Amino acid sequence: MTGKVYLVGAGPGDPELMTLKAARVLQQADVILVDDLVSRGCLAHARSDARVIEVGKRAGCRSTPQAFIEKLMVLHARQGQAVVRLKGGDPFVFGRGGEEMEALAEAGIDVEIVPGITAGTAVPALLGIPVTHREMAPGVTFVTGHGREVDWEALVRSRTTLVIYMGLQNFARIRSSLLAAGLSMKTPACIVQDGTVPSQRHRIASLETLEAAGLEAPALIVVGEVVSLARGKALERHVKAAA
Repeated sequence: MTGKVYLVGAGPGDPELMTLKAARVLQQADVILVDDLVSRGCLAHARSDARVIEVGKRAGCRSTPQAFIEKLMVLHARQGQAVVRLKGGDPFVFGRGGEEMEALAEAGIDVEIVPGITAGTAVPALLGIPVTHREMAPGVTFVTGHGREVDWEALVRSRTTLVIYMGLQNFARIRSSLLAAGLSMKTPACIVQDGTVPSQRHRIASLETLEAAGLEAPALIVVGEVVSLARGKALERHVKAAA
């Protein structure tokens, strides 16, 4: 008897931003493999007898090896169980969902994808920042802040809003790379820690004056003219001071 694995996006943090389908699938799960960044409020939808396994991954901390997570999913599915792999945001946006889907397919395990709301759109939206805008940004680019292979010059030429995941520790290098690629130091930018949950903190400034000190991961960096639409006057003060 072979079970099934659901790769489920839990949304950006706030449990109320999880989809109805994600909640329904959680109610059916025998085993839930949950990421560290998933709000535990999302597990309110799980059955009381469901087995919850912590498989956390967080930069700078001890993490569960990816190969071990994939083996766990295959093991429990082959025992005939309904397995939910619960991930923050969307499983296919910097969530390694593609890798897990391939591993499950190779093992002959049935897999279903349940998309989630990614932080890259939800977190800016709650600050009043639209990641696209007809007059300011013809598109949006999601990019990892980990890798050194990012073509920053191409991103600057694209004139898209840049939403940078996992970039807090490398913020100084990212800023230097953007400025070297020709982006104006007066470009509005923001950093948001713990987006969509009560502990959220954010800073809005020009790219030149924005500071990451004192903020902690998980955090999202947004760079582009659309940040000027954020609610409040903090940005206006910072931009005037930098001018």
